[in-house]
Amino acid sequence: MNDQIHSDGSDHEHGALGDAEYAEFMELAAEEGFDAEEVEGAIGEAGHGPLPVLAVVGRPNVGKSTLVNRIIGRREAVVEDKPGVTRDRVTYEAEWAGRRFKVVDTGGWEQDVLGIDASVAAQAEYAIEAADAVVFVVDSTVGATDTDEAVVKLLRRAGKPVVLCANKVDGQSGEADATALWSLGLGEPYPVSSLHGRGTGDLLDAVLEALPEAPAQRFGTVIGGPRRIALIGRPNVGKSSLLNKVANEDRVVVNELAGTTRDPVDELIELGGITWKFIDTAGIRRRVHLQEGADYYASLRTAAAVEKAEVAVVLIDAAESISVQDQRIITMAVEAGRALVIAYNKWDTLDEERRYYLEREIETELAQVAWAPRVNVSAVTGRHMEKLVPAIETALAGWESRVPTGRLNAFLGEIVASHPHPVRGGKQPRILFGTQAGTKPPRFVLFASGFLEHGYRRFVERRLREEFGFDGTPIHISVRVREKRGRNK
Repeated sequence: MNDQIHSDGSDHEHGALGDAEYAEFMELAAEEGFDAEEVEGAIGEAGHGPLPVLAVVGRPNVGKSTLVNRIIGRREAVVEDKPGVTRDRVTYEAEWAGRRFKVVDTGGWEQDVLGIDASVAAQAEYAIEAADAVVFVVDSTVGATDTDEAVVKLLRRAGKPVVLCANKVDGQSGEADATALWSLGLGEPYPVSSLHGRGTGDLLDAVLEALPEAPAQRFGTVIGGPRRIALIGRPNVGKSSLLNKVANEDRVVVNELAGTTRDPVDELIELGGITWKFIDTAGIRRRVHLQEGADYYASLRTAAAVEKAEVAVVLIDAAESISVQDQRIITMAVEAGRALVIAYNKWDTLDEERRYYLEREIETELAQVAWAPRVNVSAVTGRHMEKLVPAIETALAGWESRVPTGRLNAFLGEIVASHPHPVRGGKQPRILFGTQAGTKPPRFVLFASGFLEHGYRRFVERRLREEFGFDGTPIHISVRVREKRGRNK
């Protein structure tokens, strides 16, 4: 996988497993009665590295969100029969014909003073930046508009593979309208009714051809190159001030007005004798659907910055209570699979009482990321800035670390013996064996005799951290259950 190239210079077809380790593992799987194809599929899926990203773009009210719901197979993207409806989350995971990929829905924008063309172009540009391929949705009943033509120019400049979706083709009579879209010069228009599902299978087949099996890694491709750090957090939490302090100069605009930063600013900064690439991102608003156009684009850019980064440094205002939005931002970084450091800013302003209550809040509100290194800093005074680099290095080390299969299985054997899974319905499922199929972040596949409850999986993750570290990184654990076969015991 791509993520292995950076860490050890090799490129195995079996996730993070070397050839000898893989052969030994497959022998073990056969002894336990697992189908070889099933095991290979599980390792491949867990060792996939980053999923390819598909952006769905187009002008307002052409049916982008309806199409996204159709692709992901559930109603998650908000749909209303008017342009400009947005939602808090814009990225979803989808699967088609056994392949998984991410879908970025760019359906939410509000027309601003720049006018409709500039709004759509800006929105499309930010989504395309993070994408490996693009579905361009056009309303076939209206035909190609000047705005559509503007987006086409943008797509050509970006050079990403494009699949043209002629939406709102509800029957044979609409096929001719779809054919007219050949004039856009983007190749074959796929006639689709995202509302009724007509033609979406053919469209998705074309999407899979356009998407790479594994996208080009957006970070760490050059050994010795600068590691990428995204500074994320609520508006006015001090991200720009922190960047200026670590750079020892005013690199970015700082203003008491929240939301001064709109575009991420990449800065090469030397810290502790190492050059890092910091990305100062725009603050994430509490509710995307209340945003003006530019703020909505800022949220998209922030999501794109997290996708490109290796480490997310989440800034939290220690003087204020930990909010739902702070938790949501941390979840965004964890779901993206990035190494995580939590920096509590404005620490110098805290009195004893606030420190006491903050510690209680951290215990209750952020218990799910107790593994993330923590630094208490002041972006204004520079207090404890020297602790930031060691925390980032710790998180990166955990993010890239791997446990050999033999050692992992010895550890799993100890767990099963000392803490067996509870008996449910007269049966006691058991972990048979497992492997770490990938890194960045660590991804494990466990093979079991029956379904493992969520609580037991959490227990296994906790024990993995106690035994092997993995500080500063999320851990992904997938479980494959042995199917009953006549030939097995």
